[in-house]
Amino acid sequence: MGRKIDVSITYLEQTQRPVMKPVGRPPLKIAILRVEDPPVHFYRYLYRLIGDPYHWMSRRRLSDERLAAIIKDPNVHVYVLYVAGAPAGLAEIDARNAETAEIKFFGLAQDFHGKGLGRFFLSNAIELAWALNPKRVRLETCTLDHPAALPLYQKMGFTVFDQKKGQVELIDD
Repeated sequence: MGRKIDVSITYLEQTQRPVMKPVGRPPLKIAILRVEDPPVHFYRYLYRLIGDPYHWMSRRRLSDERLAAIIKDPNVHVYVLYVAGAPAGLAEIDARNAETAEIKFFGLAQDFHGKGLGRFFLSNAIELAWALNPKRVRLETCTLDHPAALPLYQKMGFTVFDQKKGQVELIDD
């Protein structure tokens, strides 16, 4: 058992597709691609690359078989942001519940912070989630996430619908 960290978890949602000004594309070589049949090792690499600084743990605890059952589900959409050919971001949209598309994981690799990519990538993830025709789009964040995450989500039209206290148990590597 690893050490536990207390967190505040904020749950956010959009109950209708937001009307937003288009977010400008940063002046970089960018591609957003869906990984249609994600290999577990590649997903784990992205999850650790993007999530380790913020103590993402939930998917690290899963066996390869359990993780594959989630990420290979046709209603789970894994998108990778590439910058100049390098993986720079991850957006996972879980649409297994037809009424709710959940942006389950979203973030950028540390090397790509501060380049205007977060808002651009998130606006695309939101559009991709709404394209699945849910009644709402949800996501959650916690106090371990990047300090700009919650303000960005709110600027992009998400509103808080719940907050809870929780704990994250860190895994010792």
